Amino acid sequence: MIEFEVKDMTCGHCVGAITRAITALDPDAKVHTELPTHRVRVGTSVPRAQVAHALKEAGYTPTPVL
Repeated sequence: MIEFEVKDMTCGHCVGAITRAITALDPDAKVHTELPTHRVRVGTSVPRAQVAHALKEAGYTPTPVL
């Protein structure tokens, strides 16, 4: 499981955009978002760096949670 803090995820639209960006990269990814804590958890075999890049391309600033 890959986890990011995405402080600029502030609304339902953001959640949808983030989910779309990740599933465009991996259609089988399991995406769990927690809007109040700005956390995004992703179950995928795609490397963390690629997921982070997809989020950045979508206009967000992901910070890896280790």
